[in-house]
Amino acid sequence: MPKEIYLVKVGMSMTEGMVAEWYIPDGGEVKKGELVYALETEKVNLDVDAEYDGTVKHLVDVGITLEPGDVVGYIFERGEDIPDDPVAPAARAPVAGGGSAEAPAQEPSVAPVAVSSGDGHVRSSPAARRLARELGVDYRRVAGSGPGGRIVEADIQAAASSGAPVAVSGPEPRASPLAKRIAAARGIDLGTVRGSGPGGRIVQADVEGATPASAAPAFAAKIPKPGERIPVKGMRKTIASRMHHSLMESAQLTMDMAVLMDDAVKMRTGLIEEWATEGVKPTYTDLVIKACARALRISPMMNSQFTGAEIIVQNDINVGMAVALPEGLVVPVIRHADQLSLKELARESSRLASAARDGALGLDDYAGGTFTVSALGMYGVDSFTPIINEPQSGILGVNRLYDGVEWDGDRPVKTKKMNLSLTWDHRTLDGAPAAEYLVAVRELLEAPFRLLV
Repeated sequence: MPKEIYLVKVGMSMTEGMVAEWYIPDGGEVKKGELVYALETEKVNLDVDAEYDGTVKHLVDVGITLEPGDVVGYIFERGEDIPDDPVAPAARAPVAGGGSAEAPAQEPSVAPVAVSSGDGHVRSSPAARRLARELGVDYRRVAGSGPGGRIVEADIQAAASSGAPVAVSGPEPRASPLAKRIAAARGIDLGTVRGSGPGGRIVQADVEGATPASAAPAFAAKIPKPGERIPVKGMRKTIASRMHHSLMESAQLTMDMAVLMDDAVKMRTGLIEEWATEGVKPTYTDLVIKACARALRISPMMNSQFTGAEIIVQNDINVGMAVALPEGLVVPVIRHADQLSLKELARESSRLASAARDGALGLDDYAGGTFTVSALGMYGVDSFTPIINEPQSGILGVNRLYDGVEWDGDRPVKTKKMNLSLTWDHRTLDGAPAAEYLVAVRELLEAPFRLLV
């Protein structure tokens, strides 16, 4: 009896997805554990592997939008008759969105494995990269046996057994933030760059004169050319749809407020030194997230959802942090952010950011957000209008740290300042309570040692 291949459901919020690529051709043989197809969802891309040996029969073509649980194919056992035209599920048009078959009650017969979808990176699964770190194998020098040359766990195991090149371990090259951004954009390995700054620090000029790594051409190919037509699909399509829907369906307003950051700067500098041996380096965004979470206790209406018939005040305070990737924006969630110490929060935000860039976020990492923080200060932005991540009621934008002036009587005093940009849903709360929430965040950041208790 043939076994169904389902469009697997990844997370409670998934409403649709598609087969982005069939790894096993129609009529091809598959073994248990081999990758069958690439699943493209609203948030992440996943590879799906088989739980049975047999012959694969496709029911849907690549790019057809379906609902979770729809049957996309079958795996026939050896000797079974394979019909030429088995019944396929009703597909939903990407825009029109008709109904489709109801999800079956039984568990799907395949299991997803997250992989990076960014171009210019070594094609490898997160599980393979984690295993490579554990075994001390340089996965970048391992030949992949998966579809399209993707490196899988079996390749890492084989490489470790055969004495593959050991991964280089050591301190991260000292480089300025701007040099790091340029290196990442151009595919340059900072480990190959000689620094000309103080103490051998790598600066902008060093990176601009460096030769890109072998991955650079693939990354550069993503830069659009004049006249090019870029299909709106995948993550970009989801972002476009959700942002437009958020603006159309809610009453969003934005206000800015300046924060004195002198004490926060001093505290962060001290904490970086204090926690250096533990590998914890808090960022200014970490301080803002902690202040936001603490302030949500004071202003619970900002931690709510508007459903039309009622406003639901959330029990938990889970703060999403926007992370920019080459292919779009993802928002992993720091759960119970108000209950975490600042050190724990800094660890978790660092883990989520690294996992997002490695394509290794788990489904739970996206779930349950009640408020969001989005930072653009690293790009020199002074103010912007962040769009609410529905069904939340608020999002806070973090802008750059800049030199400001305060007055001590008639004497000007140089200070460090930061603007915060709060967007809120006017259907949920009015301007005055929204301003009160922003004041609470400001007061916590201006007396930052309160964030440590």
